[in-house]
Amino acid sequence: MITTRAIGRFSITCLLALLLAWLQPALAGEPAGEMDAFSFDDTPLQQPLHYPSWFKESFLDLGDDLQEAVAEGKKGIVVYFGQKRCAYCRMLMEVNFGLPDIVEYTRRHFDVIAVDIWSVTEVTDVQGEILTERDFALRERTNFTPSLVFYDADGREALRLRGYYPPYQFRAALEYVADDHYKKESFPEYLARGEDTMKFEPGELNEEGFFSSPPHNLDRSRFPARRPLVVFFEQGECHACDVLHGDPLRDPTISRLFGRMDNVQLDMWADTPLVTPGGRRTTAKRWAEELGLFYAPSLIFFDEHGGEILQVDSVVRFFRLRNVLSYIDSRDYQREPNFQRWRVEHYKGMF
Repeated sequence: MITTRAIGRFSITCLLALLLAWLQPALAGEPAGEMDAFSFDDTPLQQPLHYPSWFKESFLDLGDDLQEAVAEGKKGIVVYFGQKRCAYCRMLMEVNFGLPDIVEYTRRHFDVIAVDIWSVTEVTDVQGEILTERDFALRERTNFTPSLVFYDADGREALRLRGYYPPYQFRAALEYVADDHYKKESFPEYLARGEDTMKFEPGELNEEGFFSSPPHNLDRSRFPARRPLVVFFEQGECHACDVLHGDPLRDPTISRLFGRMDNVQLDMWADTPLVTPGGRRTTAKRWAEELGLFYAPSLIFFDEHGGEILQVDSVVRFFRLRNVLSYIDSRDYQREPNFQRWRVEHYKGMF
């Protein structure tokens, strides 16, 4: 179900247009875009992915690309960090960019420049620094592909998306930057403002046997814990949450790995009191806001001392989740805190 919290300030006209675009494939006997957005095979692709023909043919001088975009009356550029065999990247290309409305809006307001996170081709960033595409991706900590960084006309970062998001949230991200909302509020605040116009009755959260019961004193700052901690931020009436619990969390390997960690589930909109891993008293809602979360479910991993290791705050399926859990369970974060660099060492482009 699409919740108002996820829709944000979408106009009814835009929402109806997107709903019609999602329904048309189903009416033709094909799976609808939103269904595909949460349930797909995320193993590496057998055939390499091709970029849309309308992506800019860039010499990878992002400063020049930005100047050209602004000269054409656009709001800025979007740097797409991807992989040629990434199933999540394919979802962005085929589902999101399969919607004419999204393509037209993106092309009208932005130029999109593709960066291959494994390439050693040189790129010049918007500040003029020269480095390889791979080093650029590592520096920007693009842990999950596709990652998109929006730069405004002044070369400032306006928004960053880490991973794949379904069409309605992606469209909201485009509008958030194109309409200059990023100058006045955060993206989660922009999305949440729609909460006041329509209401849905809260639903029950999905339960798992490995979730700890409240009250939640997660403080690890004074006395280290024995195991890493995973905090599941979820919400009621959440289709993506249902898919996570109904598919990946039913996988024996994934369930076993979670069982080797401490796990807590929070309603990201609730005033549930808690103590954070850093020892601070707050509520689930305030903590989610401070973390900048807008997607449910979001999984935040913490080490034994309460330090944040990694956020998984976008669509996640079996293959990606297994690898994240292997990184955490192996304690490799203790020697290599950069998850993407760890991927380079272990998977040689197959993640």
